[in-house]
Amino acid sequence: MAGRTSKPTVGALPDTAAESSLVPVALTWLAWSLFAASVVALFARLRFGFAPEITGLVAVDGLTVLLWVVVAFFGGIVHSYSRRYMAGSAHETKFFLAVFGFVTVVMTLVAADHLALFGLLWLAMGLVMAELIGVVDGWEQARAAASVARRYFLASSALLGVALAALWRATGATTVSGIAANADALGGPAWLVAAVALVLAAMIQSALVPFHGWLLSSMTAPTPASALMHAGFVNAGGVLLLRFAPVVTVDGGLMLAIVAVGATSALLGKLLKATRPDVKSKLACSTVGQMGFMIMQAGLGFFGAAITHLVLHGFYKAYHFLGAGGEVERKSPGKATSHATGVVDVAVTLATGLAGGATFVLLTGKGASADTGLLLALFVTFTTLHAARGAVRNASLPASIRYGAVPLVFLPAIALYALVYRGISALLTEVPAVTAPTELSALHVLVAAAFLATYVAIDTGVHERSRRLYVALLNAGQPSPDTLLTNAEEYDDGGVQ
Repeated sequence: MAGRTSKPTVGALPDTAAESSLVPVALTWLAWSLFAASVVALFARLRFGFAPEITGLVAVDGLTVLLWVVVAFFGGIVHSYSRRYMAGSAHETKFFLAVFGFVTVVMTLVAADHLALFGLLWLAMGLVMAELIGVVDGWEQARAAASVARRYFLASSALLGVALAALWRATGATTVSGIAANADALGGPAWLVAAVALVLAAMIQSALVPFHGWLLSSMTAPTPASALMHAGFVNAGGVLLLRFAPVVTVDGGLMLAIVAVGATSALLGKLLKATRPDVKSKLACSTVGQMGFMIMQAGLGFFGAAITHLVLHGFYKAYHFLGAGGEVERKSPGKATSHATGVVDVAVTLATGLAGGATFVLLTGKGASADTGLLLALFVTFTTLHAARGAVRNASLPASIRYGAVPLVFLPAIALYALVYRGISALLTEVPAVTAPTELSALHVLVAAAFLATYVAIDTGVHERSRRLYVALLNAGQPSPDTLLTNAEEYDDGGVQ
């Protein structure tokens, strides 16, 4: 039973006006100015077809302006939140410079067209994020976490470099748009090397299994940096696959492999979350799972749906990380969570799911044909329904009310998802291969069936019956040993916020 939380304040809250230097103030204003300019650019794109470019260097399209708005908004929120969070810290100025640098690098990356510029900005993005993870230079575990993350990000950049070099050699093009224009000629060993390297680079950046170690080791990052990481940085994998969609969609076998990779991470992310004891680690495991769903959507050929998922996930995860302190509550030992489901619960769930699936198909048109759109509709319906059930379950409502509450939460949620998807897809119409569904195969059906069966088994608690599985998951969810804080005095001595 949860105890009542009074949320007392220990000491006076920092006075941001008195304790902040000029740099945080100026950068916060600049961050919100970037957001305002991004909104203007989005409006200009929708109203006047705004699409400036520097030939061979940068090109602005629908994806660019959409991500400008999203990234600049998160950047503004993190800057404003950090004014109080970092006030009085010896690392305040360094932190704000790194956050603003990250935002500007990402906003430039999504407009980059030249392969060398794209690759260099991808590298810079990772290095700046590693700096944010270890921003407290006097804290040994923070520096170790930064080192772990940096190694992963350098590997991702190296793989991207291999892919870009192979694509340049195969097509002779030096721009992302040039490669897309010549994608029909791709094939053979050069294409295979490039495509596999692109997928691996995306997996590392999005912390998919088995590359999730850097994310679970990054708990030393200040909370606003974690929000920026989970709401923005990990989404780069989906953006990478969309930018090079004409490359990865050349072969249906590779697309199916991407679906399988995403499904594996989605399932393991949910399993790992069940073994973590703290709020931030649970959120990190949730991110691993959600990025798996995003990659699944890309593998099904619906890159617009993947972008929709990363945008919605970004807002969701930024909210939860910045509000993580409010979720910390002392609880006395209680009964284990019950996974039992009755006949009425199952009937209501099935009826609600069918209604939601029909709503998604009606609003988007996806799932009306015998292609991978059917699986897209199935996965979106399933995951949204699961989230709605979880929200209602956590509200501790009586059973009689809970049955009616699930449809009231789920149906508007999936309708909103479908409408956002339609809006984003309309904005991405000029992006090559943004929608590339393939015919359903027996392997697609097998992957989908295995995924759904495993997910239902997890949701009903079947996995909790195996101690060996629990231990394996506990070990798989452990961060790097060097990043673990074992002495609270080290935390205090490091001057950590």
